[in-house]
Amino acid sequence: MSFGGFGFEFLVGAVVVLAVVLALRMVKIVPQGREWTVEFLGRYTRTLRPGLGLINPIFERIGAKLNMMETVLDVPSQEIITKDNAMVKVDGIVFFQVLNAAKAAYEVNQLQHAILNLTMTNIRSVMGSMDLDELLSNRDQINQKLLIVVDEATNAWGVKVTRIEIRDISPPRDLVDAMARQMKAERERRATILEAEGDREAQILRAEGLKQSAILEAEGRREAAYRDAEAREREAQAEAKATHDVSEAIAGGDAMAINYFVAQKYMDTLSDIGTAPNQKVLFLPLEASSVIGALGGIAEIARDALGGGSAPPAGGGKSTPRPRGGIAKPPAPQTPPTPPSAGPWA
Repeated sequence: MSFGGFGFEFLVGAVVVLAVVLALRMVKIVPQGREWTVEFLGRYTRTLRPGLGLINPIFERIGAKLNMMETVLDVPSQEIITKDNAMVKVDGIVFFQVLNAAKAAYEVNQLQHAILNLTMTNIRSVMGSMDLDELLSNRDQINQKLLIVVDEATNAWGVKVTRIEIRDISPPRDLVDAMARQMKAERERRATILEAEGDREAQILRAEGLKQSAILEAEGRREAAYRDAEAREREAQAEAKATHDVSEAIAGGDAMAINYFVAQKYMDTLSDIGTAPNQKVLFLPLEASSVIGALGGIAEIARDALGGGSAPPAGGGKSTPRPRGGIAKPPAPQTPPTPPSAGPWA
């Protein structure tokens, strides 16, 4: 009786332990950012989302545990021969994200390894069809081509490739030196061209300045010549009018007009000789009576013009002006001044 009771208790205990184990295996807690596939007798049936999930612990099991977050994959360095036969080393990085856990688990074996090899192969294919200068200057274009090709190829695996970046392009040392020399020569050529263009612009501007200066100078000379001609014309008109007035006065019987005219020319000539820069001492055979007579004629004309002269005496002679002291001076000679004898200025 006691042996039967012990066996029953053992059986009950085994059932309880088995139930606890089955319960623990039936309950699954999936972390955030993960998805687990469930297989029924080795065949995929469904996918467990993040949170609490239940499975049949006897006939079902967890197949693959996949990371659904975006993942970064390093592309190792590899040598590539460009279109112009230049050997360069290239490496990069790939960003991808699993969108379909079932495809990523069952459509491809070793997902990351497959993405890595696919990326490296397309890098050689895309960059091998370009020249070295295009590789160094068109990285954005290379990244875009690689992204399109790799993303299309991995679409069947339930993976979305979000970005591919070429991280480093390393040409050989001798090629780098040649590129440096080429760049230096190109910069020197540009500097020479810019300097020549600057000299040309400077010469053009200098020529324009000289042209404008010559034009303004010519206009100034023209204006000065016009004004000089106008001044000479007016001077000639004044001289002609004076000559006309003197001629009319002489024709009217006024002999003093000719005295004034001759005396004015006489005094102008003396003034020019006295102010000449090349004459310091000058000896002229001047007749004092002629000079005095010329001065007397000028004084008589001035008195006649101002109306200050007195009436002529009964004898027909002209009156002699009295000085301020009240003493009368002898009358000045009435004969017109005789021109000076031929001298050095005649």
